[in-house]
Parts: sequence; structure tokens; C-alpha cells
Amino acid sequence: MSAVFNQPSLARRIAPIFQGFDGFLAFAVLLLAFAGLLTMYSSGYDHGSRFVDHGRNMLLAGFIMFVVAQVPPQRLMLAAVPLYTMGVALLVAVALFGITKKGAQRWINVGVVIQPSEILKIAMPLMLAWWFQRREGQLRPLDFVVATVLLAVPVGLIMKQPDLGTSLLVLAAGLAVIFFAGLPWKLIVPPVLIGAVAVTLIVGFESRLCADGVDWRVLHDYQKQRVCTLLDPSKDPLGKGFHIIQGMIAIGSGGVGGKGFMQGTQTHLEFIPERTTDFIFAAYSEEFGLMGNLALISAFILLIFRGLVIATNAATLFSRLLAGAVTMIFFTYAFVNMGMVSGILPVVGVPLPFISYGGTAMVTLGLGLGILMSIARARKLAQN
Repeated sequence: MSAVFNQPSLARRIAPIFQGFDGFLAFAVLLLAFAGLLTMYSSGYDHGSRFVDHGRNMLLAGFIMFVVAQVPPQRLMLAAVPLYTMGVALLVAVALFGITKKGAQRWINVGVVIQPSEILKIAMPLMLAWWFQRREGQLRPLDFVVATVLLAVPVGLIMKQPDLGTSLLVLAAGLAVIFFAGLPWKLIVPPVLIGAVAVTLIVGFESRLCADGVDWRVLHDYQKQRVCTLLDPSKDPLGKGFHIIQGMIAIGSGGVGGKGFMQGTQTHLEFIPERTTDFIFAAYSEEFGLMGNLALISAFILLIFRGLVIATNAATLFSRLLAGAVTMIFFTYAFVNMGMVSGILPVVGVPLPFISYGGTAMVTLGLGLGILMSIARARKLAQN
């Protein structure tokens, strides 16, 4: 008597690969990717091959997300120390003999030219989540001190390059892990109060602090100029204040419903500087208006909310801390970019996730999404 074995269909063989993927997270990403392609086509159709390259970068990020999602969180934890160590070593190498472009020493040639600070956007939360996982159940104040040192070393090296935008992102990711690990409020409130007082004093004494010849010491001259330009961009409307003024004009001219797809005059008459990268939110706002902005912000809120849900439901402390920190990276990207274009934050080099052009940033986003998908997938597979 012969037995007959039915070969499973291709769909049934592929299905396990996608099992456990988070549908809500994928939906939010698709919405943002669609908005990014639409905006890039309008703002960059006459800007070389930006639109095609943007689509290619999205496909690359999607592939990275898919691959990383297949890696269990336990395997990701094994990569924490080597990735962090390699990232810090490369930052030291950049400080010693890195490549300087436009006054900033941020790159190094290792066969190909790379920017090591980008590695720390993911390596930093990985390392701190690994550290607190090791200390689970026996946390002491000294453990938070060690975590602060682990965070301060790469942030200090990145700020020295100087690269304020990337240092803020790495700092935000690290602080998110430390906060979610249970940092006492008595250690959180004093720095927040000091920061609030400092901002109030800077705004109140802006005319004196921003006068020629005043040295802020803790900031580079270009960083001081960005803060002073934010406080009063009209002082140099055709120079350092040009970016902020044109961004606010574009956002305001969009009105409630926007001027329409590919109808943005500020964008297509090239009044908006960096309209396909850092200031693409201004181009989007001009064409899609307040209603378009609310839709875009809603998509980001869905992405961030879903990331926090994944963090809450994660099975281990490492997964919870990592998912929470990665989610806060997306929040920081979006908040800082929209804030600087709208004139409420200083201009720093932070792109808008999935909307701005940039291959390196898109790879980082793909890695972050892959980590979130991996954690969500591990939880669902364990439940099944």
C-alpha cells in the first residue's frame, strides 16, 4: 500500500515567514511611505533622480525590516555589545583621522566612506537594554550611573564632530531606555527644571546673549547662531534666518486645504531650501495644508502608539526597553523635524521619517522597524 504525500502550496510554505507580523504597524508605515513618495515626486521631480532614488531607498529599508524581523530578540541581544563597541571605536577613529566636509569631521573611509554616528542610533538602545536586562531584579543607583556613562561617551564624541542633530537622536534613544528602566522621578525633575529655567533665561535675555562677541562656551558658534536665529529670524532674513522664514511662509500659505498636488509656489519657485531633505515638511504643508498635516501627524501617532503597545506587551525586559527606545526614535525624528521647520526648534539636520530623502536615514528606519516587528512577532509566536 503506497502512501501519497501532498506537497504544500507555495502560499502555505511562505506563510510562516510572515506569521506574527504586526498589521497595525505595517499599515502606519505604508501610509507614511505613500505620503513620502507623493511628496518626493512633487518636490523632487525636477531634482535629478531624487524620486526614483527615494523609492529605491524605501525598498531597501523594507528588505532590511523583513530580514531583521526574522531574527528573534534573543539573537538581537547578542549583537548589543559588539555593535556598540564597534560604533564607539569608529567614532574615536573619526576623531583621530576622519574625513572633514563642510567644516564637520563625521566620516571615515573603511573601504567605503561611512558615517559611524548612524550606527549608534540603533547600537545605543541595544546596549543599554542589554545592560538593564543583565541587572534585572537587582538594580542599584550605580547601575544608572554606568548607563549614563555608556550614553555620554558616544554622545560626546558625536557632538565634538560636530553633529548636533545625530547627537540629539542618540541621546533621546539612550534616555528613553534609562527612563523606561525605572529611573526615579527625583532624578528626572531637577534636570527638567534646570532646562526650563535655562530656556526662559535665553528667551528673556536674547538681545544680550545673541550680541556679537558673546561666547556661549558650551556650544559651537554655528549652534549658537541657530538658537539666536530661532529666537529672531528677522535679524538676518536673507542669511541664517532664511530657512526658518521661508519654511513658515510655505506652511502658512498652505491654509486649510493646501494649494494642491504639485501646485506649491514656494516649493517649485525654489524659495524653500533643502526642499527634498530637511525642509520637505514645508513643501508638504504648502500643497496639502492643515488637513494634510493632520493626516500625516495621525499616521505618525499610529506608528508611535503601536510601537509603545508592542513594548508594553513584550515578553522580556530587554524587548520592552528596546521597543520603547526605538519607538521614541521615531517620535524624536518627527517632532524635531516638524518643530524646526515650523520655527519652534533650532534648525538641525534631522530628516522627517519616510518623507525626507536620504539613504542612510532610511536604512536606520528599516532597522528600527525590523526590531519592532521582531519583538511583536516573538510575542505572537509565543502565544500561539
